[in-house]
Amino acid sequence: MIEDNPDHAELTQRALADGGTASRVRWVRDGAEALDYLGRRGRWATAPRPGLILLDRRLPTIGGDEVLRRIKADPTLRSIPVVMLTTTDRPEEVRQAYEAGVNSFVTKPVRFQDFVERVRQIQRYWVLTNQLPRVP
Repeated sequence: MIEDNPDHAELTQRALADGGTASRVRWVRDGAEALDYLGRRGRWATAPRPGLILLDRRLPTIGGDEVLRRIKADPTLRSIPVVMLTTTDRPEEVRQAYEAGVNSFVTKPVRFQDFVERVRQIQRYWVLTNQLPRVP
């Protein structure tokens, strides 16, 4: 999970915990840290490769759109599904994300319970229903 807002990260982890996947969730807080994690650089040298990436669009250091472009341009990362989980719902931003290769674009609801349910829906589809690529 690439998310700069600690409250959103905690809510997401709590929602995923109900489905039994919270122990496998790794959280990075900005675009630069995300690219270090995915590139296994520095303190992330032995980090496991994610099977799914939840990506916020508005991130410090390197924005979510740029992180997405770099993921999809990298042959070793491009097969990892990316779900952009963000507060925006502007049509041009949705279009740009799909043009950059996002696999799903989900707007974060404002109400707590709606947010939790949206994350659980993501989990049910991407983790429990969909077949993800094997992690080397």
